[in-house]
Amino acid sequence: MDTSGMLSQEEIDALLNGTNDTVVQPPTESQLLDDMQKDAVGEIGNISMGSAATALSLLLNKKVQITTPEVSITTMSELRTEYPVPCVIIDVKYTQGLRGHNLLMIKLRDAAIIADLMMGGTGENPSEELNELHLSAVSESMNQMMGSTATSLSSMFNKKIDISPPEVRTINLSDSQEFVGNIDENTPIVRISFSMEIGDLIDSKIMQLVPIDFAQEMARNLFGGLGTEEIVENPPAPVVEENTTPPIQAPPPMSPVQQQTAYSAPTMSNFNDSGSQHVVHPTNPVSVQPVQFAQLNTNPSLELPANIGLLMDVPLQVTVELGRTKMAIKDILELGAGSIVELDKLAGEPVDLLVNGKLIAKGEVVVIDENFGLRITDILSPAERVNKL
Repeated sequence: MDTSGMLSQEEIDALLNGTNDTVVQPPTESQLLDDMQKDAVGEIGNISMGSAATALSLLLNKKVQITTPEVSITTMSELRTEYPVPCVIIDVKYTQGLRGHNLLMIKLRDAAIIADLMMGGTGENPSEELNELHLSAVSESMNQMMGSTATSLSSMFNKKIDISPPEVRTINLSDSQEFVGNIDENTPIVRISFSMEIGDLIDSKIMQLVPIDFAQEMARNLFGGLGTEEIVENPPAPVVEENTTPPIQAPPPMSPVQQQTAYSAPTMSNFNDSGSQHVVHPTNPVSVQPVQFAQLNTNPSLELPANIGLLMDVPLQVTVELGRTKMAIKDILELGAGSIVELDKLAGEPVDLLVNGKLIAKGEVVVIDENFGLRITDILSPAERVNKL
C-alpha cells in the first residue's frame, strides 16, 4: 500500500486471486468459557465434591478432604504431556436433568488404595495391578460419590438429576494410542482439578474433565436458565406512574349509638385500575355479637374412628431381630459353613420386635412346642416410636 492510502495493483490482484492467506486464530480461553462461567463451574464442583467427599468418607471409614477446585481449559494432548502416568478413568453419563457426560481421572495407585480399603484392607499395601474385582470396588465407590454429586446438583438446580452407572477402566496417558472417552486429542475441554486427601494414605490430585458445552449448560442452570449475555448489570429503574385518583373523602363522624352498632374498620376493599386502594365503608348499621367457641376437650384419650375395621385385614410384616453387625466385603466373601458371626446384642438382652421395619416393642425369646416365640416385655410409647423414626 502506498502513502496515499490506495491499494497497489499487485495487492488488488493478490486479493482477487486469493493468494493473500489469512491465518485464523483459534478461540481464546475467555471466548470458550468466560470468567463468570468459570466461577459458576468452580462453585458447582466445590459443592458437589463436598458431598462426594462425605459419601467417600463414610464408605472408607477414613477422613476424606477435597479442596477448592481450579478450573482451566486444556486438551487431551496437553494432559498426556503433564501426566504421563497410568490412570483410572471413570466415565459418568447424565441420564436426566442434564445432557452430557464427564470423566473423573485419578492415579492408578490412588485407585488401588481405594479398592484395598473397600475390600477391608488397610490401604498400606495396595496391589500393583488392578483386576476385575479391584475395578468393581473402585466403580462402586465412584458410583456412591457421583450419586451424592447428582443429589447436590438436584438441590442446586431445583430439578431431578440422575446418572448412569459409571464405566471404569485403566489407561496409560503416555501412550497416545489410548483413546479417552469421546474426547478428541486437540478439542478444548474444561479441567476441574481438586486436591484429595484420604487419611494419611492419599495426598494427590483428582481431575474432572467435561466438554465445553456441558460446562456452559451447568453454568446456565446455576444462573437460573439465563446465559451470561442475558444478565444485565445495571437494570433500568422502574417507571412509577403518577396516581391521578382523587383523594378519598373521610366519612362523617358517627354518634355513640352508631359506634356501638357499626364496625369502626372498613369491611372490604377494592383496587382500581391504577393500583390504588379504594375503601368502602358500610352504610347500614350492623349488629355485633360476641363469638362463641366450642368447648375444648381436655381428655387425652382418643377414640378410634368408626371405620377402623376397614384396616383390620391389612397384612403387616412382623420381624423379630436378634441383632445386627457390620462386616467388610472381604469378611463376607470368606464366610462358609461353620463360620460364626458376632452380633451387637449381649446374651440375655431383650430382642426387638419390628412391624414393617419400625421398632414397636421388645421382648424375650421363648420356645413354644418346637417353635420359637417372643414374649413381649415392653411396648414403646407413641412418642418413643416417633423418635425411633
